[in-house]
Amino acid sequence: MAPKKPTSGRSSTGSKGKVKKTRSPTPQEKPGHPDDVFPLVLTSATQELFGCRTDEDVTVESPHKLLKKDDIIHDIKTRAAVSDFSPVKQIVLDYPEEEILLVFDRDFTYGQSFYLVVTPEAKDRIFCVLQPPEPETPEVFENEVSETPHPKHWISFGSEQEIDDESVTETRKKVCYKFSRMRKKFGRPVCFSDLNAADAKDSCVECASYKDSRFSIKQMQRDCGMQAVPRLQSSSAQTQWKFHKNVCTQYYPQELHEEEINSILQSESLMNFLSSATSRVLHALQQEEILNMLLDDWKALGTLAEAGDSKVSEDLMLHHAFTDQKYTKDKKVSSVNWHPTILGVIAVALTDKKKMQLDESTTMTVRHAFIVFYSFSDPANAQLLLECPDDILAFEFCPSNPNIIVGGCVNGQVVLWDISAYITHLQGTQPGDKKATTDTFDLDDNKGSKTPVVRYCAVSALESRHKAPITDVQWLPQTFEVTRKGVLVENMYNVSVQVVTCSPDCTVMIWDVRVPKPLNQSLSDRQQNVDQKTPITPYIVPETFKHLDRTWKPLLRVSVPKINTSGEYAPLKFSLEHYTSNSNTGRNSAKENDGTEDLPDYSQLRAPSAKTPPALEDAITKLCIGTEDGEIVFTDWKLEKEGSGQYIAKPLLCFRMHHWFVNTIQRSPFFRDIILMTGGWNFAIWKEDVMEGPIVVSPSSEQKCTVGCWSLSRPAVFFIGKDDGSIEVWNLLENTSEPAHVHAHVTSAKITCIKPWTVSPKLHVLALTDDLGMLRVFEIPKTLHIPFRTESSHVTKYFELEEDRLKDYLKRNELWVKEKKKAEELKKKTEPDKPVKIQQDIEKENTAKYNEYLKLEEKLLKSVGLWPAAAGTKDT
Repeated sequence: MAPKKPTSGRSSTGSKGKVKKTRSPTPQEKPGHPDDVFPLVLTSATQELFGCRTDEDVTVESPHKLLKKDDIIHDIKTRAAVSDFSPVKQIVLDYPEEEILLVFDRDFTYGQSFYLVVTPEAKDRIFCVLQPPEPETPEVFENEVSETPHPKHWISFGSEQEIDDESVTETRKKVCYKFSRMRKKFGRPVCFSDLNAADAKDSCVECASYKDSRFSIKQMQRDCGMQAVPRLQSSSAQTQWKFHKNVCTQYYPQELHEEEINSILQSESLMNFLSSATSRVLHALQQEEILNMLLDDWKALGTLAEAGDSKVSEDLMLHHAFTDQKYTKDKKVSSVNWHPTILGVIAVALTDKKKMQLDESTTMTVRHAFIVFYSFSDPANAQLLLECPDDILAFEFCPSNPNIIVGGCVNGQVVLWDISAYITHLQGTQPGDKKATTDTFDLDDNKGSKTPVVRYCAVSALESRHKAPITDVQWLPQTFEVTRKGVLVENMYNVSVQVVTCSPDCTVMIWDVRVPKPLNQSLSDRQQNVDQKTPITPYIVPETFKHLDRTWKPLLRVSVPKINTSGEYAPLKFSLEHYTSNSNTGRNSAKENDGTEDLPDYSQLRAPSAKTPPALEDAITKLCIGTEDGEIVFTDWKLEKEGSGQYIAKPLLCFRMHHWFVNTIQRSPFFRDIILMTGGWNFAIWKEDVMEGPIVVSPSSEQKCTVGCWSLSRPAVFFIGKDDGSIEVWNLLENTSEPAHVHAHVTSAKITCIKPWTVSPKLHVLALTDDLGMLRVFEIPKTLHIPFRTESSHVTKYFELEEDRLKDYLKRNELWVKEKKKAEELKKKTEPDKPVKIQQDIEKENTAKYNEYLKLEEKLLKSVGLWPAAAGTKDT
């Protein structure tokens, strides 16, 4: 009999109701079932959760279900007291195996629809009872031999057709490739690599994939990713701003309130100050004591070059380009000169590259030669043309009268022009101004053109001309003149009346433009003689030099003999000292005549009488000549008479400095004795008093130096033109081994002439011509035309240092030569005298050497198998 259930006592809270206390039943408390099973009631939710639904998952035929121990413990923990397995919690925890057997009891054998087997032994027992018996398999003995199964007859149901459709068969013959290698590569390892069909020519064709429009594949799944990145910000700038600074600063005045302003204006102290200071301020303004309006503050602070502003441009800027295809086609510029008095007017001499051309009819065609005048107002058209009897290689304006021009021709003649009638035409620089009407004539090439053509006034006689082209022409300074005997005398007219020309025919000629002294011949006879020699032309020609036309002869012929050798120098360029007197200068006089005095009339000037005026004792008579052999010759104007009666110049020094002919000799405008000389692949700077050699020599360059000139405003700067069309700017105060600036490809052809000019104090230009007939005018930057305050003194010191260096080098060289001679003499004294050999001994020595040579030759030929005896032995 089961014990009675004890009744529960009162609660601790003192409640009057009684509550029955239940506890989990144990196997001992349920009679009628064994101890190894426990009946359970499982709700429909539990059955569905564990997959043991009645009549579906578990039936009468298959009533058992294995439940996992972990699932039951998880259900107890999750559902707690609501779980149907909570009564057997401790039993499940103590169960040793992982799976517990649950049996569906349809007949309610133990009082419930399910019972749980709580021991492994009962599980095996009940599981074996519920499993159906396995059919008995016949025993196979080892000694029995298994028979080979025989294939059954194939019964076709149509599947062979599907197999044939899916199978792959070969439809063409296999392609056979044969690969071979070079014999020298036999046995070497083979390396295969991928080859792109597009890279190899005549290779296979690649069948690239393409999109078929007949169908499309719908993308059902896509791999994508996401990654968080920091925010990025990009910025850029075109230029680098290294030094940040304010471009401008604006200040605002500190203003007072209206009340404060009114109080100050009405104050008695202000009234007293104004009344006392008014008179003094008015007096100071009248005397300019506060501010000098005429003072240039910027100039007082210093020049731009001294400030060293690196931002200032140092390049040559193109100011004007002059060209006229009508006159410059197939021609080159041989000489260029600025008009001395008319600003913006420049003249160039053009020479034919091919002087004479034969046309199809084999007739000789000679093109007209001109000197072309250009103006800044109309760069594309010529303003004036000077007709020339032949091509002009050099011309120059007269320093006393800029309307007079002298030129030297290729055929050796000297030509004179007078453009006095066309000055108003050149001065009319406005494009709309009417040009002055002058008497002009038109040549065949000039028909339909409005450009005036000026015919030459006089040309020298053919029998008295140079035998070679005139390469340089200059006016003698107006302070002196040369007599027929080569004596320098004072010029009474104070006007340039003589011209000096030079030519490679080894002569320097002096020409006088004045009316010659009348001879015994009457004036009518001389006029008749001139008319016979001068052809009658319908053109109006100025009569300024009518007395010289085709009868002009040189006043003096000078030849410069070579030093210590026979022959004469062939001068190409020469340089005269403009400052021929210590009391007067040609340049200053020319400036005085510029607009301040009436221009001289050369037709009224007469040659001096036979009575020779006294010679000038203080005249500087030095002359510098550059030859076609690259030599520079310093000579003296004081001519000496030879026994043959010819006057010759006595050369003082001859120094060969260049490998090719000299093309430039120019004196510095700041120093009387400094000369720039260019030729070949270098240039040199000479000083007249230093006869030992040049004080500055440039290194040889890759391109030839074609021309050079000094700066008109800076003593240390000069320009060098090159054969490749580049300009080098040299600054002696910066560097003497390389140019300060190189302006490459200024023109595409060889530079022929360079001529600087000062248009205004703020505008300095450089005229440049090339071998194509082009004239370009460049603006010189401020850094190259504004001098330093002490630049002249610094350049003077530099030349003095170079002169001392040259003299010191020459002294050391003399000492080295003397020491070398002494060492050779000492060596001769210390060495024993060699015995004098007789002729027989010499012959014996030569015979012995020859025999040794024959033995050596035989030995070498035998070693290579070429000796006849050795070759015969080998063959046998």
